[in-house]
Amino acid sequence: MFKPIEIFIGLRYTRAKQRSGFISFISMTSMLGVALGVMALITVLSVMNGFEAQLREKILGMASHVTVSEHRNALDTWQQLGGDLMNNGEIIGWAPFVRAEVMLSANGRVSGSLLRGVLPDKEGEVSDIAEKMIGGNLEQLKPNDFSIVLGSELARYLQVGVGDKVTVITPQVTPTPAGILPRLRRFTVAGFFEVGMYEYDRNLALIHLTDGSKLMRLNGGVTGIRLKLKDLFQAPYVTHSIAKVLTPNYRISNWTMEHSNFFRAIKTEKRVMFIILMLIVAVAAFNIVSTLVMVVTDKQSEIAILRTLGFTPRSIMSVFMVQGTLIGLIGTAIGVIAGVALAINVETIVQSIEQFFQVQFLPADIYYISDLPSKLIWSDVTTIASYSFLLSFVSTLYPAWQASRVNPAEALRYE
Repeated sequence: MFKPIEIFIGLRYTRAKQRSGFISFISMTSMLGVALGVMALITVLSVMNGFEAQLREKILGMASHVTVSEHRNALDTWQQLGGDLMNNGEIIGWAPFVRAEVMLSANGRVSGSLLRGVLPDKEGEVSDIAEKMIGGNLEQLKPNDFSIVLGSELARYLQVGVGDKVTVITPQVTPTPAGILPRLRRFTVAGFFEVGMYEYDRNLALIHLTDGSKLMRLNGGVTGIRLKLKDLFQAPYVTHSIAKVLTPNYRISNWTMEHSNFFRAIKTEKRVMFIILMLIVAVAAFNIVSTLVMVVTDKQSEIAILRTLGFTPRSIMSVFMVQGTLIGLIGTAIGVIAGVALAINVETIVQSIEQFFQVQFLPADIYYISDLPSKLIWSDVTTIASYSFLLSFVSTLYPAWQASRVNPAEALRYE
């Protein structure tokens, strides 16, 4: 596309000192604008990728990939059903559970909570809760022992420690001569867990499956079965295959149905942020246009001389396209290097700033996660660099075309 002489002259124009220092300043500003836009875009998308990955890990580390339950009744044949479902090659683990929304009371404080009855020896097949214990362990939940494991934030709010008593108030009621009274049961705190996600640390409590079945009067039944898959993205397919085997009285759901809007919102936000930050690069590209327009005006006599030496309009156009493309290429390269470096070290940088200024950018009680994760995806870097270079290249076309239309006789009339 470019001949060696055109590249040589274009590079020489780029290196040469302009008669107008203002043109050089705008050229440098354009280059830095492209670099800043690319750096910001790579960093922001990496942080959003990190948020998405960490949220998915924490949500699906506690939630099930697929859940099977009955529409209205307790699930009585859960042992047989769990064994039958394991015949599906996509399922690698299962665990029964009892679910209830209750109130927890201790030390004069009351808090709503999601109570989950689990089997400690089976729960590790479908969740990471055993790895998140920071006090006690999950095996301390014994049948008929009425022990409870609390999320760290929930325990902190109730001001309880291991061995303290917590009163569980269920929505079911008990008729007595004195009237209708809510059902109460005192549990002993056996430990704490900390997932790192405020929604679970503040609202979830675990008890043994047997105690949960008794508390909710399920007569040995359970609320449902939680399944873990080899590939979590196969959840819709597995849900469909299970539904064809089971009778219609079973209800089958998966994580894509329960959290689809959340992850779809993250993807939409990523697209919007990409478009918004790409406007920074577009503004820098417009600066390249203005730079080249002024360069063409400044060098009209030199363009005329080149024309008289035999340069065609296309060759003149190529000279100035080389100059503008080089500005965009250098700016893009600087932005990619700076953006990748910042994306890789953003967690360390943010932690240092928080420690130095004694602030917290992401309070745990407001945001889903309290740290700033980053996940660099090289396909995103390639896409950003390509768009940036393309915008820079396109911005050179109009000024270069204007240069090719310079009339040598007009340009040299007063020289």
